[in-house]
Amino acid sequence: MKTIKTQVGIIGAGPAGLILAHWLKQHGIHAVILEHRSREYVEGRVRAGLLEQNTVDILRSLGLAERLEREGYTHHGVYLSFDGMRIRVPFGELTGGRNITIYGQQEVIKDLTGAWLEAGQELYFETAATDIQDFATDQPKIYFENEQEGKGVIHCDFVAACDGFHGIGRQVLPKDSYREYTISYPFGWLGILANVAPSTDELIYAYHERGFALHSLRSESVSRLYIQVDEQEDLENWSDDRIWEELAIRLGTDGWQLQSGPIFEKGITPMRSYMIDNMQSGRLFLAGDAAHIVPPTGGKGMNLAIADVKHLVDGLVDFYRNNSLDGLDRYSSTALHRIWRAQDFSNFMTQLFHKQSEHGSFKYRLQKARFDYIRLSENYATTLAENYVGLPFEAFGKL
Repeated sequence: MKTIKTQVGIIGAGPAGLILAHWLKQHGIHAVILEHRSREYVEGRVRAGLLEQNTVDILRSLGLAERLEREGYTHHGVYLSFDGMRIRVPFGELTGGRNITIYGQQEVIKDLTGAWLEAGQELYFETAATDIQDFATDQPKIYFENEQEGKGVIHCDFVAACDGFHGIGRQVLPKDSYREYTISYPFGWLGILANVAPSTDELIYAYHERGFALHSLRSESVSRLYIQVDEQEDLENWSDDRIWEELAIRLGTDGWQLQSGPIFEKGITPMRSYMIDNMQSGRLFLAGDAAHIVPPTGGKGMNLAIADVKHLVDGLVDFYRNNSLDGLDRYSSTALHRIWRAQDFSNFMTQLFHKQSEHGSFKYRLQKARFDYIRLSENYATTLAENYVGLPFEAFGKL
């Protein structure tokens, strides 16, 4: 059996696992990463591409933002539409200069993976973590298996499970140590990537009596768009022509026109919220989708995972510098403040822009009243803006 020794064993080479490894390396703490998928898969898997101000600042501080700075698109606001009425919420003006950047998650993964391997660090692809043992002691172990090299074990001081909703991390967490919270929404997102220049300079969220629509973008020549569909919808029912027709209707407003083009990818994403209220046991710590999932409406998924990592790094650095477990003991309680805030904001954006009942109903009137209040109140618009761009880490220190 192959034996590996390290200080922090990391399961998962997504944004959370990779940023954790890089950040620990910056502090002289050694880490090894296991990833059950191939490098080609994780670098090619298309995911969200909205980076909060905090996430961009972290990547810059780690020296990992060179391509992001060159190819990413900074957005200083967002367009919100309701029944064809469109307004703009200016992020920077309302939040003291905090904004978002559009840069595909798969591009973040490529940058982080390349830098980690170029530095000669250990990352084992196509290697599944099969069990985590002894995490109640100071000598936890991660058992793994690689189809070509066989079985092995990592001896480490701490285990960071950044391995997603279906990973081993939450499976081995004692079931009596946490409560689960979940919401399943009765609709999904039909998303497309198309070879066409974006028809907007910033994202557009739109409520329409036919359902929600979102116009996002990936580059000067690639657009990312979504429409609300039934949770049980069959993708085969949606031809390219039908998708573009529906997007033009739902996003439509006076003086603006949607440009269409060849669709090269499409799929349906379910909408749900999920979380647990404890993310640690002994020397095992969960981060990202292993502990929480939010609907994509607020753009919080990857950013929330990276926020978890920030708190975990703080605790690990305190341990190795000062031999103190205080920060790690508070990891869950510290991270949960932001997680609940992100859950609330994601739910707010989902409830605001998706058709949930008959057009003109009581629920619709409430949605319209919220939209009108954003138009009327700079304070309410500021609340939306500061949540969208991500609250500074120090903001939660008051709680």
